[in-house]
Amino acid sequence: MRLAELSERSGVSTATIKYYLREGLLPPGRQVNARTAEYDEEHLRRLRLVRAMIQVGRVPVAKVREVLGHVDDDSLGRTIRLGAAMWALPQVPDPDEEDEDVRAAHEEVAALLDRLGWENAKRLTTISPAYRSLVVGVAAFRRLGYGWGAEQLAPYAELMHRTAVLDLDNMETHPSEAERIEFAVLGAILNEPVLQALHRLAQEEETARRYGFE
Repeated sequence: MRLAELSERSGVSTATIKYYLREGLLPPGRQVNARTAEYDEEHLRRLRLVRAMIQVGRVPVAKVREVLGHVDDDSLGRTIRLGAAMWALPQVPDPDEEDEDVRAAHEEVAALLDRLGWENAKRLTTISPAYRSLVVGVAAFRRLGYGWGAEQLAPYAELMHRTAVLDLDNMETHPSEAERIEFAVLGAILNEPVLQALHRLAQEEETARRYGFE
């Protein structure tokens, strides 16, 4: 398809598509002549992924380029490729290691990982953005006077592990490796708000069941 058709089918303006091409978010089309290129279904799929990352996920263009660079790097094994793509997504600020609540949170999270037997997570504590995010969250609870530690977190972590199994099961239904990695990245951006919405709906439902509407 030509650029105009790619624009029509995707709902993205030609000017924006040209910008994505210049920024390396889309691979170049097949050059027909000096002024014209052709695009295919892979371009359309990638364009939709880029739009979802930017519009729904609010991922900055530079981060989108970094994430997609990992998605496209078929020299990496699946675990490294997927992990690198996920870690390139925007993350919370690093915790203040001098803060006593942060130090206590590290202890609670370490106890949680021991309790769960999550050996890989234990090995990655110094570099994992997810680990740092968890420490920041636990420290915030402690700072507000709530003892939110390993015992309280364990049932939630077990639910999240079951969710991760479902995520990867769904990822593996896609035919190509690039599609699988793209699906996983897109899931991190789109599925997390969906899970958050389901969590809040469940809270509303359970609150009404327990306490009524008085």
